[in-house]
Amino acid sequence: MLPGERLPARTYRVTRGDLVRYAGASGDFNPIHWSERAATAVGLPGVIAHGMYTMALAGRALVDWAGGADAVVDFGVRFTRPVAVPDDDTGVDVVVGGVVKPAVEEGCLRIDLTVTCGTDKVLGQARGVVREPRPAAGAGADAGAVR
Repeated sequence: MLPGERLPARTYRVTRGDLVRYAGASGDFNPIHWSERAATAVGLPGVIAHGMYTMALAGRALVDWAGGADAVVDFGVRFTRPVAVPDDDTGVDVVVGGVVKPAVEEGCLRIDLTVTCGTDKVLGQARGVVREPRPAAGAGADAGAVR
């Protein structure tokens, strides 16, 4: 990873079934995540994904780019717009993109994430700090040199 590099976007399909599974795992059974009636009654466009689930998708992309969870030093977001999930078999796509920024500390890089659903930016100030990848053993500047 080099500063200025655009990382390959990751696309995650989110369905109502995913929301049910996440609710069970997290214990968050707020009806706005499963009831159209409850969601629209409080002014939402319909059933929405859990904010922490959306954040987890962004975190998953960050871990993939960093090469593992142990390489992630810091990760944070602001929730800016809900992810409305239709009641169909298709669901909706959440797309996570990233741009590498200069080192924030020795041996680390910052990655600014863009997280969208359709044309809406659903997470703001999404960024992570990751350890710079290290060359594999024997892959130094003189690796493969004939002695």
